Amino acid sequence: MQQLIYFLQKYKYFLYFLFLEIAAVALIINNHSFHKSKFINSANVISGDLLDRANNISQYLQLKTENDILLQENTILKNKLEQLYTAIDTSQLKTVIDSIQYKQKYQYISGKIIDNNYHTPYNFITINRGKNENVSHEMAVVNSKGIIGITENVSGNYARVQSILNKNSKINARLKNSRHFGTLEWNGENIHIVQLSDIPRQTVLTIGDTIITGGKSSIFPEGLPIGTVESIPEKISAINTIEIKLFNDMTNIGSVNIITNFHKTEINELNKQNE
Repeated sequence: MQQLIYFLQKYKYFLYFLFLEIAAVALIINNHSFHKSKFINSANVISGDLLDRANNISQYLQLKTENDILLQENTILKNKLEQLYTAIDTSQLKTVIDSIQYKQKYQYISGKIIDNNYHTPYNFITINRGKNENVSHEMAVVNSKGIIGITENVSGNYARVQSILNKNSKINARLKNSRHFGTLEWNGENIHIVQLSDIPRQTVLTIGDTIITGGKSSIFPEGLPIGTVESIPEKISAINTIEIKLFNDMTNIGSVNIITNFHKTEINELNKQNE
């Protein structure tokens, strides 16, 4: 308190002068519309700029939360789209068939990659979803750009995923512009390039053709993006193999969706009967 009194006594003339200056400026602004409007405009510009900067900083700090919300919303929309698709007569897309029993085939579960290995011939990925979120063995793992892998081992809260960059990985795939399909594999060399083998000899191939999942298994839905044709062998053989450049950069992946196929058990049991 004594220091405050000392400060006021020491600088009383300066403070008095400052008070008079402020009062004079206030009187000028209040009594002259031109000065008043200029002051208000300047104050608005300054305050607006400060608020904008503060908002940008706040948004930057909240990016993780916003990304999580967008991921959840994206998963919800995918599930609703799947539900809508099963309730629609695909021959007349605008007509909903009320008599069709509502049966959803696929469900999407959002998750995140917490460990990603891509340096060895047999790579695996760890995601933060497990049995507690209804994730089980042999479920498709994808993101917005394409396929990532298949779940292998599952615990309560986590799952180990066999990456498409694994020499044991074999996934049914086909050309988007035809029904010719083959087996998607990886030779363990280039992390951006995989191989599509067993393509029929009569298949018409063009550099840049899109490759998608073939839908011949109970794991991946048909039509998921994979990549584009990078190169074609000069001589077409009975066992045709082409190079596919992945849409995904497998060194830079984060958020994922795990896909449940509600018909998988039924399909697998039916296939066992034919063995």
